[in-house]
Amino acid sequence: MSRALRILVAAAALLGGVASLFAAETTALTRGTAITEPELLRKLDQNNTLTISRLLSPERSADVPLTTDLMFASLPQLKEIPPAIDAEFDRYIARYKAAYPTETIGVGEGFDVQLFDRANLKSRDTRFVLAGIVNRMDRAYVSEESCGEIRLIYRLARFDGRPDGGKTATRLPMTLNLVMKARDPRQTDANGKPVACAEVARRWLDNGDWQGLIGSRIPPYDAMLDRIETNIQVSVAPKSALHDFRSDYLLKVFRYDAATKTFEESTLENQIDRDRILADDALRRDFKAWLLAPDHLREFDRGTVLIPEKFLARAAVVPTPAGFDASALQPEFGMMQGEGQAEGKGDPVFTDSDVVSALKQAAARGADMQNVRSVAGFQRRLNDVTCAGCHQTRGIGGFHFPGVDWLADDPSNSAIVPASPHFFGDQLRRRDILTAFASGKRPDFSRGFASRPQTRGGKELAGTEYQDGWGAHCSLQDAGSGTPDRSFTSWSCANGLTCQAAAASRRIGMCFIKTR
Repeated sequence: MSRALRILVAAAALLGGVASLFAAETTALTRGTAITEPELLRKLDQNNTLTISRLLSPERSADVPLTTDLMFASLPQLKEIPPAIDAEFDRYIARYKAAYPTETIGVGEGFDVQLFDRANLKSRDTRFVLAGIVNRMDRAYVSEESCGEIRLIYRLARFDGRPDGGKTATRLPMTLNLVMKARDPRQTDANGKPVACAEVARRWLDNGDWQGLIGSRIPPYDAMLDRIETNIQVSVAPKSALHDFRSDYLLKVFRYDAATKTFEESTLENQIDRDRILADDALRRDFKAWLLAPDHLREFDRGTVLIPEKFLARAAVVPTPAGFDASALQPEFGMMQGEGQAEGKGDPVFTDSDVVSALKQAAARGADMQNVRSVAGFQRRLNDVTCAGCHQTRGIGGFHFPGVDWLADDPSNSAIVPASPHFFGDQLRRRDILTAFASGKRPDFSRGFASRPQTRGGKELAGTEYQDGWGAHCSLQDAGSGTPDRSFTSWSCANGLTCQAAAASRRIGMCFIKTR
């Protein structure tokens, strides 16, 4: 064997080992909280066990998943989704042309800005494949009766014919999440007793019959349907004289209406409609008064706040990368003092003194603020409590779960990461909540900032990129006081690393190797 060949073999073995180690690490982190095993997902998809069509229409006799042209045409529950997405695309294109009139925008490489091809949603060659299943019982604070949610995440894929008669699969930049209630109150166990949240949690933690809890087994079969969430990489714009490289993602939500038996366009949870609020004096006053009320501010701090619909948007465009610096790319920009004044946005919704006064009032009422302890903490939470702000933070582009690539020839060695650092970093918190449910205790539903995981005292993430390792987000010392901001005092780096500025941000940096 030649020296060059030996090097190639050694490199392949090393990379294979790294892939195996990564797979083992992610499997351990998602134990009990997510299904990411490629072979199991392949089986559930190809056997038509947990496909979209089977869950929406269990009485169907077909044994194969539907292609997108048939899925949207034959499942009446989905009829509102394509036209709503088309309307958002039309609005997006109009806004882009107004902002950059000299650039071309369209489908294909011949355009300055390349759009997602909507023809893929009406094609006989594409379908949504099951790419992961995620337990979100940590969201039971939204609806205690349903014990939270189970999310079935599907990735759009195109299947092109090969000369040998086979098919080549290409994953496309779109996910569709079918969100189910974690529990149907009508479900019973082997003893005929209603299935409690504790039982649901135990089945997931013990890898028991969690599949038996997905979907209703008795009429009405749609009792566990909650909503559909779509995430599409709507455009890619290479760097030009007018702007840096940018990739935009379109987020939409469609809630299930049992009366009409359709998924209907809805607002996005906590996605504040910045432009509408800034343009309406009455709405901005109402929003400020509502959010700064002590009880709501405490929920805001804990990450469990549910902002009323009148303040929310029905779609979100997520520009990436957004960076650490405050800019119009972030969903709250212009609402805080000192932001957007040069753009003629007028007075902010929240002044520094508004926030400081509200924090003092909350403290006087005995509220123990865990995260939002300063104006900077309030501003960061105002961003990451939104769908767009969360997706901009430690994501893979605009995705947090692009999905397991079991379509690859050897999924176990696939270089495609199934989920983002934010997703993996949050698994300890989610598992802690499942464990509390399983033991009959009241869970702590609080969460930290999207940039840093809430470890709940666990050490599994120490030294990793998810917490304080290389590339983790950290707190820079204030130039004046020489100390970190009060909201980020725990954002330190592991031994051998130091927090270094990664942009113009004065507060948030990244953990890198000490250079001096």
